[in-house]
Amino acid sequence: MTHRIILFRGMNTGGVRAPVADQRAMAEAMGLKNPRTLLASGNLVVESDKATAALEREIEAEMERRFGLGIAAMVRTPEQWARLVAANPFPDEAAAHPSRVLAMVMKDGIRDGALDACRDLAAGGERVEAVGDVLYFWFPEGQGQSGVFKKATPRLLGMGTGRNWNTVLKLGEMVGLSPP
Repeated sequence: MTHRIILFRGMNTGGVRAPVADQRAMAEAMGLKNPRTLLASGNLVVESDKATAALEREIEAEMERRFGLGIAAMVRTPEQWARLVAANPFPDEAAAHPSRVLAMVMKDGIRDGALDACRDLAAGGERVEAVGDVLYFWFPEGQGQSGVFKKATPRLLGMGTGRNWNTVLKLGEMVGLSPP
């Protein structure tokens, strides 16, 4: 069995709640091994040999059945996560200010025109790059002040969920990756 990183979109925001202990119990009931959570914001790590797409569907169905939550799950292998970390186009910024670099993992790819739209919204030194199915953001003044962050909705980007660089690295450590 190998690790799987499961990211839930919008967990513990806007009334979407599933306590982490209940998420771990759900994973165990589904036959997933060694479930662990990071923070209370939708980060679950398990051991499984299931394909990522199949596990996404099963997790989403079980979240709906168990908690009444119709939320998206993005599942990644340690190898995919290592590529996500290595591809970061803002390594210097991430080293200096990891909470201001965001990796947005997309469920079904990045919507056409999303990168250009985000760049048009960027101000004050903000930057955005796309590598594969991940959008990387640099928010020099933080996300809360960003017009990009406020307007970059699934309708513009596609379905995805973002994690700041601190969380990206902690999730990597949970699946055995060494920090860069």
